[in-house]
Amino acid sequence: MTTTRQPPVPAARPGPPARRRGRLRTFARGRWLKTIPGRIRASVALLLALLALMGIVLTVAVGNARQGVQTMGHDAGPQVVATGALYFALSDMDAQVADVLLIGRDHGLGIGHDESLRRYEQRRDAAAQAAVQAAQLAGQDAKRQQNVRDVLNGLGRYEQLAGEAMLLNDQSGHAAGPPPGNVLRVYRQATDLMKLELLPKAYNLTLDSGATVRQSYESKRAAVLSGRAWVVLTAVLVLAALAVAQLYLARGFRRTVNPGLALATLLTLVLAVAAFAQLSAQAEHLRVAKRDGFDSVLSLSRARAISHSAFADESRYLLDPDRADTYEQTYLDKALAVLYVDPGQGKPVNLETYYATLDRDVRGFTPGRARFLGFFGDEAHQVRPAGAASDALGQTLRAYLAVQQNDRRMRELAGRGDRAGAIRLRMGTGPGGAIRAFDDYDRALVSLSETHRRGFDAAIAAGDGGLRGWKWLPLGAALVIAALILAGVRPRLAEFR
Repeated sequence: MTTTRQPPVPAARPGPPARRRGRLRTFARGRWLKTIPGRIRASVALLLALLALMGIVLTVAVGNARQGVQTMGHDAGPQVVATGALYFALSDMDAQVADVLLIGRDHGLGIGHDESLRRYEQRRDAAAQAAVQAAQLAGQDAKRQQNVRDVLNGLGRYEQLAGEAMLLNDQSGHAAGPPPGNVLRVYRQATDLMKLELLPKAYNLTLDSGATVRQSYESKRAAVLSGRAWVVLTAVLVLAALAVAQLYLARGFRRTVNPGLALATLLTLVLAVAAFAQLSAQAEHLRVAKRDGFDSVLSLSRARAISHSAFADESRYLLDPDRADTYEQTYLDKALAVLYVDPGQGKPVNLETYYATLDRDVRGFTPGRARFLGFFGDEAHQVRPAGAASDALGQTLRAYLAVQQNDRRMRELAGRGDRAGAIRLRMGTGPGGAIRAFDDYDRALVSLSETHRRGFDAAIAAGDGGLRGWKWLPLGAALVIAALILAGVRPRLAEFR
């Protein structure tokens, strides 16, 4: 029988799945790290991971800086300053009513009956607008929203009472001075509503809104400074990894410098230095906008509102003799809030000691070394000598001193029984008149506030300008650096193919 020999069956080669499983086992056991290509790929992966981390950190830090500038300069900051106008508008509304009642049928006294009514309506509209802005700033805060509603409701009640008082005043046709009892009774209800309910709530709204901006500023500026530190740390890690990769390739392949890695190192260093400088500048812009701009503008707006309210207390002092002592004390309290002076040990705090100490401290004022406190004291300790704000503050203080000197003369006339002379002085618009002196002071105060407003606007503009282009710069720079790294190692990997 013939036997047919079968050809040998060749051994089957492992299919693709088998090869993949072998590669996975090699990767899992780390054998690929024992080869030069494997080590190069591992170093590239580490470099790209560190570079991505640096890019993310830089993007977040720049985003925090942008949000800080946006909040401080374009959103909440200006809204809070506008909200501060609410207190001023409300207090000046009541001041105009007091002047209308004081001049009686002598419509030519002071700024005049019609002009006082025009200002009253102007302040009413400003108060309503400021209340709307306060409501927007309150957001979902139920307590602050309720405060805004209370102010708006109270404003409606005040307008009704003030309108009734002015109508009764016109019907009485009294001479300049205290109006009839029925007018005073209605006005007392109006001014008490303003003093005890509306003004405290408006002041609290401004304080709460200002605290919100300050909290946002502190968190964003801290985030920018923290981001700057993280950018430096990640940049150092990337530079160190690039240096190690450069040394490894130089020793392993007998080449002095890898051009791709060298350019990547240079670009990383430039990016890190530029990012550090930019984040430092943004932190400084936020600080200047907050300290030299926002804080001063808000503080001076409060000083202006309280000053107008105090000036109206002079009219109330002459308008309502039964409450003269009360209005004299409230005038002193407001004057001390604007500019507080220490009369000295053992001396009482009253208008007489205030006048004397104020004259001494204002005439001896030196920027940075003021002896007084209050809103102007804060400003005096903050301004830089020989600057625009310092000059404007000096002019404001001198004008404030003139206002207090007029107040002293007015009270002396009233104390001697010359109430008509006191009214003429209080309503005087010519040289030496109280209104003329107060208007000069008000203009100086507004000019000082505008000086800080310009500084605030300049800091915000610098912040906006500095951030221009940084939205995409971190990502773009990271991609270029990554491309340079890959271009640098690709020729070395090609040698093993």
